[in-house]
Amino acid sequence: MTASEAPLLELRDVECTFRLGGALSRNKKTVHAVRGVNLTVRRGDVIGLVGESGSGKSTLARIVLGLQPVTKGEVFVAGRRLDSFAPRELARIVQPMFQDPYSSLNPKWRVRDILALPLSLHRVGSRSERADRAEEMLGRCGLKSDYLNAFPAQLSGGQRQRVAIARALILNPDLVICDEPTSALDVSVQAQILNLLHELRETMGLTYLFISHNLAVVEHMSTRVCVMYLGKLVEQAAAPAIFAGSRHPYTTVLMNSVLTPEPGLGLPVVNTLAQQPGDGDFAGGCSFYPRCPRRLETCARVEPPTSFDGEHGVHCHLYTQGRFEVPTGQPARPAS
Repeated sequence: MTASEAPLLELRDVECTFRLGGALSRNKKTVHAVRGVNLTVRRGDVIGLVGESGSGKSTLARIVLGLQPVTKGEVFVAGRRLDSFAPRELARIVQPMFQDPYSSLNPKWRVRDILALPLSLHRVGSRSERADRAEEMLGRCGLKSDYLNAFPAQLSGGQRQRVAIARALILNPDLVICDEPTSALDVSVQAQILNLLHELRETMGLTYLFISHNLAVVEHMSTRVCVMYLGKLVEQAAAPAIFAGSRHPYTTVLMNSVLTPEPGLGLPVVNTLAQQPGDGDFAGGCSFYPRCPRRLETCARVEPPTSFDGEHGVHCHLYTQGRFEVPTGQPARPAS
């Protein structure tokens, strides 16, 4: 398989653990942030990664960016092991897009310098060529050249995020890690940024790993959705399949917890039997067992495998034992 034929990103049984507590602490604890994740990202995909805070989404993003080493498993980028890349070499392929445009831009630098810095670090072009490239990329992100001399404090939130997007894309990366790229913006601006990301994906041939808590955004943007819970991918499928009928009980809980604008529906009722367990609880069984409304006795003792029906994968005993029934009604849909 050539590099062009290989998946752009592939994670094989990836695990990442952290040790909490200092050298003299008696209460040391091992936190399993990522547990046995297998994920394949093809060129042109938009993978929506969803889950509660603390589920391991950002840790997974840091692993792909080469900022966090794995404890176990392998990561491949364009057919090569991640640890075989030099940092600058990897940065030409994978770039991050940060959540908060108010803190991700240097307040003391003008926009032209912010955009030219990646080109300068990678020794791309002359000074004039870098200036021309910065102006071109800013224009593709919807801002006029007048903004090149502006400081971040002179820009609105949406304008700052456009600058951040231009900076992430100025090296023409293949994969962009979007970690909640619209959550810090006004609702009226979010749609503009999402439409821009969609347009840039089409024109530049980009691939996104899109992390978000907003299921409406994930449904709008993603070609495929991966649901993460306590470090594990519990369900993954094409976006229409997930939103038409989720299979894992946790995914169903997420869908049913979304507020809808329809009058008369009231607040969503989420039926979970217990609070989220601490790390290490039920290590021999399913991590969602304490909260699952459809748990079985075997769920507390046996770790469920991930079974696939075509490209729809579910990490659940209900599915593997044939006891799963697709809900007759649609799950609660995110507010569009």
